[in-house]
Amino acid sequence: MAGTVTVRPAEASDVAEAGRVTVAAFRASNLVPEGARYEDELADAVGRARDAELLVAVSGGRVVGTVTFCRYGSRYAEIAGTGEAEFRMLAVDPAAWRTGVGEALVRAVVRRTRQTGAGAVVLSVPHDAYPAQRLYQRLGFVRVPERDHSPVAGVFLLAYRLVL
Repeated sequence: MAGTVTVRPAEASDVAEAGRVTVAAFRASNLVPEGARYEDELADAVGRARDAELLVAVSGGRVVGTVTFCRYGSRYAEIAGTGEAEFRMLAVDPAAWRTGVGEALVRAVVRRTRQTGAGAVVLSVPHDAYPAQRLYQRLGFVRVPERDHSPVAGVFLLAYRLVL
């Protein structure tokens, strides 16, 4: 499947499915309990497409993954500093796990970061999302513990950065 994945900016017809995929992936990873308030934000791909850049991974004509690319200072940027970009809510449809979709999305974010002229890209990942952490480390991201944070009680996010 990884060879047939295309990552591109989301089109209007992709947005609802991007929201569904995000919620499904976070639920399947046990990163958000069903009905939690954060689930509304995960489902809000319309807002992400409006206030950031929503990218989708498409295979066989359907959305199999998505990620939100944020510039420094944008509504969705949480930890980016001057000269950095950030990505959030990377999600792969559980049916497409372990097929290279996540890596394709991260590589697209890195390309997009270079296009903007930013010198680095940062992200936050739940402390117990080990497969995601392994992917980021394999792609050259390094931990920046001084940017770790806890946006709400019970959620601890680790920060990573890739200098371009």
